[in-house]
Amino acid sequence: MTSERAGRLVRQPTGYSAFVPASLPPPDLRVDGSLLTLLSEADRALGRLDGVGASVPDINHFLYAYVRREALLSSQIEGTQATLIDVLEFEASRRDAAERRDVRDVINYINALNTGIELLHTLPLSRKFLCDTHSLLMHGVRGGEPAKTPGEFRRSQNWWGGTSPATARFVPPPHHELGQIFSDFEKFLHDGSHGLPPLVQIGLAHAQFETIHPFLDGNGRMGRLLITFWLIEHGLLHQPLLYISLFLKQHRDTYYERLQAVRVNGDWEGWLAFFLEAVVAVATEAASTAQRIHGLREVTRAHVTQRLGKRVGHALRVLDHLFSHPVIVPSTLEKLLGVSQPTASALVNELATVGVLSEVTGRKKNRIFVFRAYTDLFPEVEVDQPGAQAVDDDLPQSD
Repeated sequence: MTSERAGRLVRQPTGYSAFVPASLPPPDLRVDGSLLTLLSEADRALGRLDGVGASVPDINHFLYAYVRREALLSSQIEGTQATLIDVLEFEASRRDAAERRDVRDVINYINALNTGIELLHTLPLSRKFLCDTHSLLMHGVRGGEPAKTPGEFRRSQNWWGGTSPATARFVPPPHHELGQIFSDFEKFLHDGSHGLPPLVQIGLAHAQFETIHPFLDGNGRMGRLLITFWLIEHGLLHQPLLYISLFLKQHRDTYYERLQAVRVNGDWEGWLAFFLEAVVAVATEAASTAQRIHGLREVTRAHVTQRLGKRVGHALRVLDHLFSHPVIVPSTLEKLLGVSQPTASALVNELATVGVLSEVTGRKKNRIFVFRAYTDLFPEVEVDQPGAQAVDDDLPQSD
């Protein structure tokens, strides 16, 4: 059974039925009552977050780890096992690259995000835009082999659950219909004539993208990136500050259930309530973290000034670097400060002695140091539903 409010099941020549979504916006969408209250809360939370981004002295002190945690969480939803420290250590030392495919998943996400934000200056959100960023996302990683056509829409059927489309729990639209379906989707992304509130528009768009599932792999991550890109393109955020992967990892069963309820029951309002709750929770958490980072910076600068004596000048330069790169190796300081290896090592050791840095390898050579007070502001996130299955990102596919 399915609701034509969201789309229709279309019988395919080989016997299975695929879901073909209706064009957005859905008819008779009801944004009232509790949903309207949630929308107001989400608008306020997003405004506060954007305001914090404009008011802190250096938003990059927040963005570096925040973007990496988002990349990590979005990848963890799909099964990546890396941790935030794994990613930061890899970027600091570039060691073990060949063995850390899960880290490359995260690094590719970061590259896709940063490149996409730059592309927004010259290219609107569109099929080409999403294909270009998808190519970066899937480069050289799981699902990124040529057979999976990174950067291209799929040319075969995919599905979720079961061993074939005939036994699947959900089958996205057939590939030969993607052209018209995505053309309608692009128009909705940029159409303001419907009068929908912006957060409602992007909430609908995210759900529609996940239903279309235009790529053979990486659709979940691309759908979450779409939210950030759209908010920046439409001026609701001036920095990439809102990512809902935190909320989705914590509530991933509910996430998929809400998307499926749209397809089966046409319950757009239930999905939007969940989406707006995510915006409120994540925007509030992000704004609070940005303010805590600012406070940590002031306290740590005072501590270093008091404890480092004649090395305080170099130490404060290192501290500024740590707030945007909280994992370092001594050789980084040689380049950053233009000093010798012994001087760099001595400074790192002093920063460890006064409690700013912690050595994490236990080695005498190739040591790695972490600014724990900063990374502790980005704790690992546990799923609050034991036994939950990962939100599908990589549907099986068949010709």
